[in-house]
Amino acid sequence: MANGQANDQASGRANGQWYPPEWPDRIRALAAGTLTPVTPKRAATVMLLKDAGTGPAVHMLRRRTSMAFAGGAYAYPGGGVDPRDDDRDIGWAGPTRAWWADRLGVDEAGAQAIVCAAVRETYEEAGVLLAGPTGDSVVGDTTGADWEADRAALVDRELSFAEFLHRRGLVLRSDLLGAWARWITPEFESRRYDTWFFVAALPEGQRTRNASTEADRTVWVTPAEAAAGYDKGELLMMPPTIATLRGLAACGTAAEALASAPGRDMTPVLARARLVGGEIVLSWPGHDEFTKHVPSTDTAAPSGPAPATPSDPTGGAPA
Repeated sequence: MANGQANDQASGRANGQWYPPEWPDRIRALAAGTLTPVTPKRAATVMLLKDAGTGPAVHMLRRRTSMAFAGGAYAYPGGGVDPRDDDRDIGWAGPTRAWWADRLGVDEAGAQAIVCAAVRETYEEAGVLLAGPTGDSVVGDTTGADWEADRAALVDRELSFAEFLHRRGLVLRSDLLGAWARWITPEFESRRYDTWFFVAALPEGQRTRNASTEADRTVWVTPAEAAAGYDKGELLMMPPTIATLRGLAACGTAAEALASAPGRDMTPVLARARLVGGEIVLSWPGHDEFTKHVPSTDTAAPSGPAPATPSDPTGGAPA
C-alpha cells in the first residue's frame, strides 16, 4: 500500500479523494520558487438534476481511466470556455448579462462566455440542451441524425454555439441555470481551470446520454449515495465534486436546489499548500475534510481506488 493511503487509513480517513502522485514534488518546487504557476483557463460544469422519489438525482460521468488528468474519477458534464462563447449576437433569455456578471464576479463578456460554456458543454457531453424557440420554452427531443451532426460540429469547433442557436432558431435559457460554486485548480497543478459550477433541472422530454469521448460511463445517482461511495473509498472524486455533492444532499428536490442557488457563496476556493518541518500540508479553505498531511518521506501518493458504478436510484439503466 502506498504511504499516502496508509496515512489516511491510519487516521481513519480512507476515502475516494483523487490525489495525483506528482503533487508532492510540484508543491515543493512551487515553494522553492522553481515552479511557475500556469494561468487557469475559464471553465464551466453543470450538475443536471431530476427528482427520483427520495430526492434529486444528479447526472455524473466517469472519466476514462486512460485520461491523464483525474482518470477514473466521477465528475459532471463540463469543459473550457470557447473563445467564441462571448459572441454578442447569441440568442439570450433570462437574467441579463449584467446580472450574471455580478453573480459570477466577472465582466459582462466573461459572464456570457461562462454561461454559454455551461450550456454548450452540457449539450456536447450529455446531449441535453438548455435552450428553446422562445424565452419561456425549451426544446424537447434532441436525438436524431441532424441534431447529432450539429453536436459533433460543436465538439470539433467547426460550429460556434451562437451559430448553432441561430441556425436552429433558439435562444439560450440562462434562467434554467443556477450558479452554485467556483473552484480554481491549485497553483501547483500543470492543468489549471477556474471553474464555475451550475445546477439545472433536466428539461421535460429530454434525456441524458454519454456523448463525451472522455467518459466511459454515466449514471444518475442521489448526492447522498454518491457521497457515501466516496466516503467508503469506492468512488473516486476530486474535492470540488464531493463538496458540491454534499451541498446538493441537503436539497429535497431539483426545484429546491435551483431555488437555493442564488444564496450560494461564489467566493473562489483555491487549495493552499505549505511546508511545515518538511511535511506538506495541503488544504482547501472552508473544506477541512480535504486537508492532507504528506510526510517528507513520501515520494508518491495513490491516484485513488478503482471506482465502482453507483446504482441508479430511479430504477432504470444508467443514462
